[in-house]
Amino acid sequence: MTTSSVSKGCFVFKPASKKQRILSAGDYFHDEDEESASSKLRFETLQSLWQQIKLETDSIQEELNKNILDSLAEFARTSTTFFRSKTDEWTFRMRSSEIPTAALVLGVNVTDHNMTFQNLSELLHQSVTPYVVGLDAKDCPSLKHTVQKVLLQLMGYHLSVEEDEEEPQPKANISGIPKKRIQCSIATLCEWYQTVTKDSNGLSPSKKRKSTLGKFGQNPPIVVIFKDLESFTSKVLQEFIIICSQYIHQLPFIFIFGIATSPATVHRMLPHSVSSHLCIELFQSLSCTKHLATVMDKLILTTSFPFKLNGKTLQVLLSIFLFHDFSVRNFIKGLQLSLMEHFYNQPLSVLCCDKHKASKRAQVLSSEECENVRQLPSFMRYVENQEPDEQVKLLTDDHHLKEVVQQLLKQLHLYHKNYYPVLRCLHILTSSLPKYPLGKQIRELHSMCLERNVWETEEYKSAFQLLRLMAKDELLTGFNKCLEILTYGKGKVINEVQEKLETFVKLFQELDNISLDYKEDDGEDTSPQKGFQQKTDLFHLQKTLLEMKELKKNKKLTKFEMLRLEAIDFIDHIVKKHLLPPEYLALHEVVYYSCSGTLRKHLNAAPRTAIQTALNNPYKYLPNESLQSDGGAISSTAPDICIAYKLHLECGRLINLYDWLEAFGTVVSATEGNDTESPVIDDVKHARFIRAVSELEFVGFVKPTKKKTDHVARLTWGGC
Repeated sequence: MTTSSVSKGCFVFKPASKKQRILSAGDYFHDEDEESASSKLRFETLQSLWQQIKLETDSIQEELNKNILDSLAEFARTSTTFFRSKTDEWTFRMRSSEIPTAALVLGVNVTDHNMTFQNLSELLHQSVTPYVVGLDAKDCPSLKHTVQKVLLQLMGYHLSVEEDEEEPQPKANISGIPKKRIQCSIATLCEWYQTVTKDSNGLSPSKKRKSTLGKFGQNPPIVVIFKDLESFTSKVLQEFIIICSQYIHQLPFIFIFGIATSPATVHRMLPHSVSSHLCIELFQSLSCTKHLATVMDKLILTTSFPFKLNGKTLQVLLSIFLFHDFSVRNFIKGLQLSLMEHFYNQPLSVLCCDKHKASKRAQVLSSEECENVRQLPSFMRYVENQEPDEQVKLLTDDHHLKEVVQQLLKQLHLYHKNYYPVLRCLHILTSSLPKYPLGKQIRELHSMCLERNVWETEEYKSAFQLLRLMAKDELLTGFNKCLEILTYGKGKVINEVQEKLETFVKLFQELDNISLDYKEDDGEDTSPQKGFQQKTDLFHLQKTLLEMKELKKNKKLTKFEMLRLEAIDFIDHIVKKHLLPPEYLALHEVVYYSCSGTLRKHLNAAPRTAIQTALNNPYKYLPNESLQSDGGAISSTAPDICIAYKLHLECGRLINLYDWLEAFGTVVSATEGNDTESPVIDDVKHARFIRAVSELEFVGFVKPTKKKTDHVARLTWGGC
């Protein structure tokens, strides 16, 4: 079919743009060489464990903060009684002129405070008052900003006090203050508060029950929380307190000071003329070390979570906690990061689940996963210790390998089931010893047991020497505590240990009436101590001392000492049997995360090292072949700041800007193909150089100097 047209032309029809597929988190677990079903199962297992950790940590946080939060809520409720009371007694009138203030000491772990204040605000909203204000120091640089923040949070709170009326008022009038222009003052807040509470008090009893303010009673308090008291400006804080104290008879203020250091901070920041307007009550939260001990007990020292940390990775998390921030929240984040890294980098982490699921998954391992099992270092050592025929089967028969993997996984779960009760028993017996040879906290003992054979250390030998000298009462107390722990344990081994300890306790109790004196033989007293009553020479004295030493060795032990030695030897036996490091177990790589270097790099990064690496070798972060260079050579295609940085390394303490510019222009000209010996530097190169030097100054490598106006001072040495 032919067509004719007045004009002919070429028209471009652009194809419809393909929608890029948005990758989900699970897609990153899928490798090209790995089956999608296995990677999907790994991601689902990771999500399940992650959710369990989150629920457990939330439960721990709620449980630990319950007492202190309930005390603060009760303090807020009782503090308003003076405001509501109409008594004329002088003490009540004096007390009612002060602002009730709770000094809440939370510790230096500032990053954990936000969760505590959030839970406190929710509790106060639910049970005490709808008027809760949270102030951050960064939002309150001046008095005006502070008052504005208080008004915004309070007057922006929508109160449905007249829900049953047929024609509800516009939102502009519900708060009692027009929303055109609000004067930023406490007097405005006082007017608003009186309007709202007056409207609530004028309702009928049935409407009060339905209204928002009905459950809080008459005149609910206004709680102002200063989240980080040390960060506030003293002048702003003093002025705000004095102004609020002038309105205390109209506005029932309650202050809560979040203190990170010590209660003395209040008196250091506030003079007596200001602090006299406050009625301060001290509240002490649980210490962060006790919080960490609870987290360790519920998340790490338990069989509920199959994922484990080896000694070095656990030490990284503990070091960051103890020497950097004391933040339990960051410790949990580090644990979650370890969990994600383990499931992402270890294909066999699909077996990191409870015993029954792991056994089922081991039955359906693919040939590729079986090969991954054979390549595990711990499994290689296991194969080397088997008979030759068994070695051939393990290396060639996948079906036989799956059966062995199931057995090894059961042994791994049994190891953990016995490890933690024995660890707790050992900690109970040694944590009260002088100088704490095995550590005061159970985390210290756990780290030692993970890294090496604890019974081979000098600390362990010293601890057991002290245990062999322990008094009967202390020993009985320790054994009874051990029995309480073993009661919650399960398994045949733990039951046997429990029965043996119960036997020792009964035998110790039967020795109450037995004398601890040594039994002497009948006949003449041949004790060499008689020799001390007469004068003797050095030879006879030395001979007498040797006889006494030999007699002391051969003396007969009492029944208590013999029983004590037997009991301590039994403890030593179960420690050597059940507190082996996990590296001795086959397939421990399935559940133990061991990349401590990666974890340290992510959690305890060194910014200066990263900057230096980027400037020295930009190819590490910008994978462009043209950026590769040999050793200290300067690539002309590198970013301007990298060129300027490498040139400044060749200079001394003071750098001549003109010489630096000339060298920079020479390197840059090589990229453009121009004559590198040309003395002319155009404006573009000049501007690029100025920008590069400014960036180096911002990062902290150079700074201006007053000694010479055309020079800059170098700030770093040694190639850093």
